[in-house]
Amino acid sequence: MRSPRRLDFGFSIVLVGAALAACSSSELRQPGFGAAGDPGTTPATTGAAGDIGVPFPTPNQMADAGVIAMPVGSEGGTEGGGSTCVNGVAVAPPRPPGGGPQPTIPMTPTKAVTAVPPISGGTLLVTADGKTAVAADPDRDQVYLVDVASKSVRVTVLQPGDEPGRLVEDGAGRIHVALRRGGAVVTIDPKTATVTSRQAVCPAPRGLAYQVVGDLVHVACTGGELVSLPAAGGTAMRTLTLDRDLRDVVLGSNGTLLVSTFRKAEMLVVGTDGKVSSRQQPRAGMALSIIGQPQNKTPSVAWRMVPYSGASGAGVVMLHQTGVTDTIDPARGGYAGVKGCGGIVQPAVSVLTPGGATPPLAGGLGSLSLAVDVAVSPDGTKIAVAAPGNAETTGQPSLVEGSMAQMTESSAMTPPCVPPLSNVTSSPPGQVVAVMYSQSGVLFAQTREPAALWSSDTATTISLASDSRADTGHLIFHANAGGGLACASCHPEGGEDGRVWNFVCAGARRTQSIRGGISATAPFHWDGKEPDFSHLMDDVFSSRMAGPMLNTDQKTAIQSWVDTIPALPAAAGLDSAAVVRGSTLFNDPKVGCATCHAGSLLTNNATVDVGTGQAFQVPSLRGVSWRAPFMHNGCAATLADRFGNASCSGGDKHGLTSTLTAAQVSDLTTYLQSL
Repeated sequence: MRSPRRLDFGFSIVLVGAALAACSSSELRQPGFGAAGDPGTTPATTGAAGDIGVPFPTPNQMADAGVIAMPVGSEGGTEGGGSTCVNGVAVAPPRPPGGGPQPTIPMTPTKAVTAVPPISGGTLLVTADGKTAVAADPDRDQVYLVDVASKSVRVTVLQPGDEPGRLVEDGAGRIHVALRRGGAVVTIDPKTATVTSRQAVCPAPRGLAYQVVGDLVHVACTGGELVSLPAAGGTAMRTLTLDRDLRDVVLGSNGTLLVSTFRKAEMLVVGTDGKVSSRQQPRAGMALSIIGQPQNKTPSVAWRMVPYSGASGAGVVMLHQTGVTDTIDPARGGYAGVKGCGGIVQPAVSVLTPGGATPPLAGGLGSLSLAVDVAVSPDGTKIAVAAPGNAETTGQPSLVEGSMAQMTESSAMTPPCVPPLSNVTSSPPGQVVAVMYSQSGVLFAQTREPAALWSSDTATTISLASDSRADTGHLIFHANAGGGLACASCHPEGGEDGRVWNFVCAGARRTQSIRGGISATAPFHWDGKEPDFSHLMDDVFSSRMAGPMLNTDQKTAIQSWVDTIPALPAAAGLDSAAVVRGSTLFNDPKVGCATCHAGSLLTNNATVDVGTGQAFQVPSLRGVSWRAPFMHNGCAATLADRFGNASCSGGDKHGLTSTLTAAQVSDLTTYLQSL
């Protein structure tokens, strides 16, 4: 057995995933910094945030030089930038921005022949007998069944665009796979590697769990459906409608089901009566900062939730993110923290138990970037985390295994740069996107580019596919830019994190979704200050996120890939008559919605004041119902609230809706849910 060692994460800073859609009233800044000198060069070293080969100063050196970054505003905040608001513009003082190891990005971009989806994690299973590892491949719409002993690989080919995700094994050894875009669950016979059934379940299935009692497969869906299917096949035994944005489902005690929500990072406890009896979230609170005042953090984006039985009973381990509620600085490096940890978004692990106490404020993951999957060892003593965001940065781990105590320790007591212990001496090549333990305690990890399976007992990999799905735009989007976060940190799966950030000067700004294509909606950010995608990448990725300068081809690569991210499907089960009535109201010139929300993307790309006191970009309404809370500052918790609170919506300057009846507002919101 390997002896644990501390990982040397080096100096880096944490980028913010308010990233592509973060909103700021600051002027565009000339990045002109980073280990890359001229646009288009890739980092030559893993140190400089300034000149090549000049290491970023330690906190003590910064203090000696008199350049300690103080919190923005009196309430505390992040370490980067230190801007002040002057005549409505965020002005940064002259100071070196935080910085650290940057990703190696190909000078000549590659584009996948078939568009590859954003990373979702959680696509690996090891069967109960330990003989077979099963990996879903959303890039190729395939499922691999790997004989652990012989290392032979069999392939189950699915339909194009199915995007296989979570997997679960039932009592008879059948493998069930959620098809994220296929709207179904397929059942695979592991003996023959063939699909034996395909059951339509909901437009966007996500999590799976198997229940021995009743021989049921439970399916959690983004639309809020929780569907219980007979494992042997047949129509659904029960369909519940819970909160939207469901993610994972886990068996609780006494017949309960524990269901997570993705962006809110909540655990819902669903009783045998089908009702939600309680809710629980990871703790919010104050965490230590490297320098300056502590950060105030709240949880969001539950990438993965898996079962865990501890001293308090049956519960879960949740891999989620934490984000700061302090003032955010849009200056160079302002989204980042010193040494790549302490920035405004970080991964975290929390243990939640129904009826139990709220866990400590999560921390202890050092500078792991974009962690998307978690696994708990059979004896409950170890946790493994997949962090594909670190894959492109030399010296940064994309797979970490540590003790339960350390991986869940409180960030209120531990400085953010303390790296986790790890039994993994070197990460597998490629992006680690999923992790799983066998019943005997062997750790398996699934990677993409190359598509392979790694195991801890041999520390070797088994190739799963030889045809490449490399895409430079996909790589940039998921890579730690240099500040410890990726674009995908605040745009998980190409969407948005549900957070409202507080920016210097600009104030509250809701993260915007980038699903469904954004090139045709320029200019970008709520205030329209980013005229095109090139400026957006310079200002956000290279400057605020402390990333390398990108050349024109690299910018084109990520823009092209982002435009392939599909919109989420329309909500299911809508009243078709109400949709028609709502469409009529929406397009009625007297109401005026379609005056601005026109065209295929339902936006005219104008920047206008709709009664909110400042001019903002007209957002696309495609997929709008998935993006609560609404408005530029998140003031409307629901679509109905947008029409019921003039101080939030802008009143009749934002469409003449004050004269609409409650029934008409209901029809209008139903129509919006159909978009």
